[in-house]
Amino acid sequence: MTATATATATPETAPAALEVHDVHKWYGTHRVLDGIDLTVRPGEVTAILGPSGSGKSTLLRVINHLEKPEIGYVSVGGELIGVKRNGGRLKELSERTILTQRSRIGFVFQNFNLFPHLTVLDNVAAAPVATGRLNKPEARELARELLTRVGLGDRTGAYPRQLSGGQQQRVAIARALALRPGIILFDEPTSALDPELVGEVLSVIKDLATSGTTLVIVTHEIGFAREVADRVVFIDGGRIVEQGPPSQVLDKPRHERTRDFLSKVL
Repeated sequence: MTATATATATPETAPAALEVHDVHKWYGTHRVLDGIDLTVRPGEVTAILGPSGSGKSTLLRVINHLEKPEIGYVSVGGELIGVKRNGGRLKELSERTILTQRSRIGFVFQNFNLFPHLTVLDNVAAAPVATGRLNKPEARELARELLTRVGLGDRTGAYPRQLSGGQQQRVAIARALALRPGIILFDEPTSALDPELVGEVLSVIKDLATSGTTLVIVTHEIGFAREVADRVVFIDGGRIVEQGPPSQVLDKPRHERTRDFLSKVL
């Protein structure tokens, strides 16, 4: 094999988009995450399912270090998040460094978290300016492009209070895209929406899924997971009970707990 051939990374040899290694998390005496191991390849769409209180949202918050694991570590694109190796131990990074790392991990929350005093355009443009990646005119131009992408090119001057919940969530997705993250995390992005608004948000996420963006989506929308996910992960009691392609986990689950959960939600 030539040197040129060996230097070319393939999807199998490239760093994982996300690696969660033996992550444990407690709140007091309550163990929320109990030894989570998860690897997501670049461009992969992973849907995380599980009952309320199973640790799904906490896992997302640990991935971008909004929550610190007691044991284990997370890496994104081969880079440890929130910590660095110091001999045989992991040492916490400075908050400034962690904030820089978070800017490379998109996060779409359940409840939008838009700035109420900023227009839609300025909500999307704020982060690229704050991180020094773009100047204000460049950021506003990018924001216009992203808002058009999510179907809101005609609402750039509106304020969040003037939008429906579905429109606000689409703005939040555009905001997450504005920093061109290597991975985007979605924490039940439709749970706060009226049923008639769910479809417009799922449509935008489907578009992202087909564009090669790496997505990790905590969701209760089983049909959506079946349609867009490359892999479905079922979590219960802070542990990954079962994972695999949707055709296996959703149609032919191997674990009794998975079967019981699906029988109640399908």
